[in-house]
Amino acid sequence: MTQETAIFAGGCFWCTEAVFQSLSGVEGVESGYIGGTVENPTYKQVCGGDTGHAEAIRITFDPAVISYDDLLDVHFATHDPTTLNRQGNDIGTQYRSALFPLDAAQADAARAGITRAAADWPAPIVTTIESASQWYPAEDYHQSYWDGEGQRNPYCMAVIPPKLAKLRKGFSDRLRAE
Repeated sequence: MTQETAIFAGGCFWCTEAVFQSLSGVEGVESGYIGGTVENPTYKQVCGGDTGHAEAIRITFDPAVISYDDLLDVHFATHDPTTLNRQGNDIGTQYRSALFPLDAAQADAARAGITRAAADWPAPIVTTIESASQWYPAEDYHQSYWDGEGQRNPYCMAVIPPKLAKLRKGFSDRLRAE
């Protein structure tokens, strides 16, 4: 099996991780930090907004089951790519909507994905395409957050179920078998 990797930022990584781990063909989702200037940043540093990092997810997927284009379409449908440096009440560059292509083909696909998604949004998409710089995995307690602590976190309970409902409505054919 060939595996590929995609790196997306679309607000709180707890919320984006919960969406993508539900997809058939996604082998793993790791929450982490990318796009900043501080080596080995902590969650507290990134939340402070001074490191330049985005909260992001690194998705490992089987392209024979789900394509990079499919992942892009899910990304644009399950967060608001029209708000600069914010998702809902989360405000700051760490919550920006960004794509971090790992090669020229992903960069081309990212540009095409933005164009495809633009028709579905009433405002212009502000998602950036950034160079894939050093990836830093988030602390262990952030990984698979929705599967554990997130189910008891009021913020997650308010944000994640509507995202999962959008996913089920628009991409039911892409969901992992329960």
